[in-house]
Amino acid sequence: MKQISKALLIVSVIVSVGWTQTITVAAAANLKYAISDIAKEFTKSTNIKVNITTGASGKLTQQIMSGAPFDVFLSADTEYPAKLAQGGYTTTPSQVYAYGTLVLWSNTGANLTKGVSVVLDPSVEKIAIANPKTAPYGVEAMNAMKFYKVADKVAPKLIIAESISQVGAYVNTKAVNVGFIAKSIVFSPEMKNVGKWVEVNPKAYNTIDQAMVGLKNGLPENQIAAKKFIKFMSSPKAVEILKANGYGLPKK
Repeated sequence: MKQISKALLIVSVIVSVGWTQTITVAAAANLKYAISDIAKEFTKSTNIKVNITTGASGKLTQQIMSGAPFDVFLSADTEYPAKLAQGGYTTTPSQVYAYGTLVLWSNTGANLTKGVSVVLDPSVEKIAIANPKTAPYGVEAMNAMKFYKVADKVAPKLIIAESISQVGAYVNTKAVNVGFIAKSIVFSPEMKNVGKWVEVNPKAYNTIDQAMVGLKNGLPENQIAAKKFIKFMSSPKAVEILKANGYGLPKK
């Protein structure tokens, strides 16, 4: 009887305080700006709060496999979500939510009209890319340089960043001459007036399909809310934000 009374007291306190549910979303670093706006709109629509952790997709995958209590994972590719699905970590099928675009960006006046071949210029001494071991955009940056047959020639110039966000910091502070980065970063309010950028020829790299999955690691009571967030990613509001951040979108 005492236990029942205690449980009722806890419920009444929760109701009186106005408890709000919170989910945790792990998002690839290229989503740094877009995901914040999407989360705000999701909270407005559902009253479910969102905690966001961003980083390289590979590192986030390692954290999930080590037990990190994320409810949703938004990757920069389809391979990491597939790896998690194979390992039994997911609660939903992998679903592509956006297509990324690779750009070459400079804040030091590098001649970007040359495209990727600008990396061969003597004036370009440092080139930033996200770590290909953990960041899909880093993989595609390497593929683009291989396509133009410059990868081996510029290997000594490469500065390997932890994530796309760090590439952005290197370019912004002029620590490097050029950087391969996600279009979504140069579209962000913080970076849109920094330097100049050009899109890398899409024929030079693989399509950047960005996929999401629900995860088992989070609290069981968050699984319905996590699925709501995944569904919200294809809502008109989220689509509008993704478009504004330079992403391509799947056809319905």
